[in-house]
Amino acid sequence: MTKYIKILFVVVSCFLTSCDGDFEEINTDPNKSGEATFDPNLLLPRALYDYGQRTVGYEGPILFQSMWVQLLASPSTGGANYYDGGDKYVTTGGTFDYVQRIWNGVYTAASTANQMSKLATKKQLPNLAAIGTIVKIMCVSYISDVYGDVPYSEALLLDANISQPKYDKQQDLYPAMLAELDAAVKSLDVSGDKPSSDIYYNGDIAKWRSFGYSLMLKMAMRLTAADAVTAKSYVEKAAAGGVFASVADEAISPTQDATGFDNGNGASFTVAADVYEVRWSKVLIDYLKATNDLRLPVIAEVPGDGLAANKLYTGGNTNPANQIGFPNGYDTKGGATDVSLEPNYPGASGSGSDVAAIGKYSRPTPMYRNRTTPVFVLTYAQVQFLLAEAAIRGYAVSGTAAQFYKNGLIGAMTTLNKFGGTQIASGDATIYAAAHPLDISSTAAALKMINEQIWATTGLTGNWVEAWNNWKRSDYPALTPVNYTGNFSSGKIPTRQVYPSSEGSLNTASYTQAVSNMGGDTWITKVWWDK
Repeated sequence: MTKYIKILFVVVSCFLTSCDGDFEEINTDPNKSGEATFDPNLLLPRALYDYGQRTVGYEGPILFQSMWVQLLASPSTGGANYYDGGDKYVTTGGTFDYVQRIWNGVYTAASTANQMSKLATKKQLPNLAAIGTIVKIMCVSYISDVYGDVPYSEALLLDANISQPKYDKQQDLYPAMLAELDAAVKSLDVSGDKPSSDIYYNGDIAKWRSFGYSLMLKMAMRLTAADAVTAKSYVEKAAAGGVFASVADEAISPTQDATGFDNGNGASFTVAADVYEVRWSKVLIDYLKATNDLRLPVIAEVPGDGLAANKLYTGGNTNPANQIGFPNGYDTKGGATDVSLEPNYPGASGSGSDVAAIGKYSRPTPMYRNRTTPVFVLTYAQVQFLLAEAAIRGYAVSGTAAQFYKNGLIGAMTTLNKFGGTQIASGDATIYAAAHPLDISSTAAALKMINEQIWATTGLTGNWVEAWNNWKRSDYPALTPVNYTGNFSSGKIPTRQVYPSSEGSLNTASYTQAVSNMGGDTWITKVWWDK
């Protein structure tokens, strides 16, 4: 499917630069693409790639959510101090640039999907139009989960001369999106038109249907504490409609570094400073070691001794017994928060001028530094864990919580093989899952296990924002906030990103109303569903 990426993006770029949002007034110059000649299928890979790329790397997630939710950690010794916004909740020179990238980039993807849907409708391509709606909703729900109240009902309407859209309250937005998603998924017809440029499913409408219902499940489960009635209704619709049945159904965005369309996480992890300073957190490594998790030697390595070896891309020790996670909130600056003062500090590695103060802490293995690895958008494991929780809550889903949990654990391990690193055999994953069943002795025990697995699974596939969102919703795992000097969140784990500064100047009235409705535009203001 990656064959589409380079060619189609060139064609799409030509189209987007030759027209505006109003298809009725496109110049019909025969040397340019317009409504009459342009194939809306060519907009699909652009929307999908743009969405996936904004969920990874320096678009914000690896700098903020990965460390807010204590999957990664960084001492920020000086070479990569841009991680301070995540590890220590303090601003750096680039913080307010990074904080707006999800907003700008994902709205761009939503706009592309929306234009594709409108043009597909005119060209009588109903399946493509429905897929455009699904992608648009995926985008806007992502933006809302990060920022809170956002434009939707008046968004993406420049062709209707709406340049200052109102912000929809999230409590109104979610039911509206779920209803629109439901209609779009129901309209998909396996005997109808098939997308010709589909980098997710190669035109398989049945798989798009299962993706739509899986997205519905995820969105509905966001509402378990805020609107249990709506949550139950749409979870049951999704389960009855048919969600992912195996890891083969997962929504994964392919990448292709050779043509300039890389994986943003891989690109970040190959920055020289990041190779040395980005480590797995103590919370995550301790969690995996506690149950001898098969994923530990796949995802973590301790670099060779010394500073030079720590800066190499390869050459680590993956023995589970040697893995040590870095404690969030510590640095190497010699003050009260210097990691050498941490009670379990393992000591430096190397000697003389070749000393690495953090050299014994675990870092991601080379598979995470591969710039051509898939972006995991929504996985089978995540869906199965959410179904397990739904079953625990008494929702009408066909299956038991224990079986869903087992499926999820097997899926969580085997889907890592898509990174191309050390493989976990499905047989070994099955044996492990059988030996580590869901604790159903109480609702609290079951919810804890399920949501800790969602946190670990989404984190290990690089879906940092999803791990953070589910933590906000479920409060699992139990995390101890960092209270670093000068932090911007009053010593609390941030629960949202602040709005881009441009919104206050370019869409002032709508922005001001949204801030009033939400109770502030701060890093610790809670979005509506976060109870």
